[in-house]
Amino acid sequence: MKTPHAAGRQRADSVPEAGFSYTRGAFEDLVDQALAHAKKLGASDAGAEASEGCGLSVGVRRGQLESVERNRDKSLGVTVYLGRRRGNASTSDFSPQALRQTVQAAYDIARFTAEDPVAGLPDEADVAAPASQRDLDLFHPWQISSEQAAEIALRCEQAALDTDRRVSNSEGAGVSAQQSHFFSAHTHGFRGGYASSRHSLSVAPIAALPGRGGQMQRDAWYSSERDAARLATPEAVGRYAAERALSRLGARKLRTTECPVLFEAPLAAGLLGSFVHAVSGGALYRRASFLPDSLGKKVFATHVDIIEDPFVIGGKGSSPFDDEGVQVAPRKVVEAGRVAGYFLSSYSARKLGMRTTGNAGGSHNLTLRSRRTRADDDLAQMLRKLGTGLFVIELMGQGVNPVTGDYSRGASGFWVEGGEIAFPVHEITIAGNLKQMFRGIAAVGADAYAYGAKTVGSVLIERMTVAGN
Repeated sequence: MKTPHAAGRQRADSVPEAGFSYTRGAFEDLVDQALAHAKKLGASDAGAEASEGCGLSVGVRRGQLESVERNRDKSLGVTVYLGRRRGNASTSDFSPQALRQTVQAAYDIARFTAEDPVAGLPDEADVAAPASQRDLDLFHPWQISSEQAAEIALRCEQAALDTDRRVSNSEGAGVSAQQSHFFSAHTHGFRGGYASSRHSLSVAPIAALPGRGGQMQRDAWYSSERDAARLATPEAVGRYAAERALSRLGARKLRTTECPVLFEAPLAAGLLGSFVHAVSGGALYRRASFLPDSLGKKVFATHVDIIEDPFVIGGKGSSPFDDEGVQVAPRKVVEAGRVAGYFLSSYSARKLGMRTTGNAGGSHNLTLRSRRTRADDDLAQMLRKLGTGLFVIELMGQGVNPVTGDYSRGASGFWVEGGEIAFPVHEITIAGNLKQMFRGIAAVGADAYAYGAKTVGSVLIERMTVAGN
């Protein structure tokens, strides 16, 4: 993509080039002052983090500039412990007086907070040492003007409109360039921070059948990368979004039935997200999960593995440590269908009588794989494996019960017969239970797609209820 961007990676220390207002050194000073003041007040332990973010978002619609937004924010957060009592306060004012007031506020909150027997900083043995903090190539600032961003967005939308005359409208296109950096430290020996960036390009065209009252269908596509040089071209994003919208014209309802369901890869990442929530510490210790006490138990089909790797170079979920400064490492979360690990912070681990997994702040890069997947299991091959059933490309609503695992979502996609797409469908609902759906995974495609920090191919579920007419 031929767009202006900074050449190579840059350290947040070089603030003029990076576009930040504060250096790493300035953040270190702020954090050290906050910790020192907390100790002076009598805190038994304390932690602090200074952060800054900035960016540009530009939107266009029907060939006209619609919005230009610039964001810049900063924050200093302080956590104070008085034994097992915890207080937290934050400020966007970095003046010495505001710093002292923020630490005092956190201290006062801790004084009047009830004791929590598991509250506290992570154990020192779990803290990431400075020598272990890798450079994961997460920072690629994009020095782009609003005019340049608008030009890219307009090219993207125009490419969608030029694909076919049935694509005559659009909900708009947008370009976003975002970057941030932080430094964090606490009194159990952690010190660390890094800069990161994330940029994106998106468009949402509308296709319509000719004639009065002709059916209209909308679809969208996007490209998101840490490095703007790796974004798909505006023309490619626009054309693909238009082709998706066009493919949905003439959609009809289905009769209620039970059949196999193939989830397109970006939607399959949502299934993985439901699993992560179910085996995360907060849901587990609150007994608000449909997978309680699942460690070591079979949850998925035996051919399914899930890998977590926080050290993927340039990965969306990459980090040299978690939000508490705990060391992280690659691991198997699911092996041969059995749960091999939870997602725990120090607090949730103590609540469960376990040890942190380095997941304060959430999961890192996750990949769902099947031992049955072959290199040629592309989408066409997955449709052949589906045979006769539903191929889903859009889900609507929030119909997932995290306690029971009951799953019911509005859906659109295609009816498939004999391994070939027969016709588009809409205004249907797919339903099942995640426990049965996970065990009923028949195949995972080689068409792996990275949706945020989750990578998974299309996923074929043996049987679900499809409600229509």
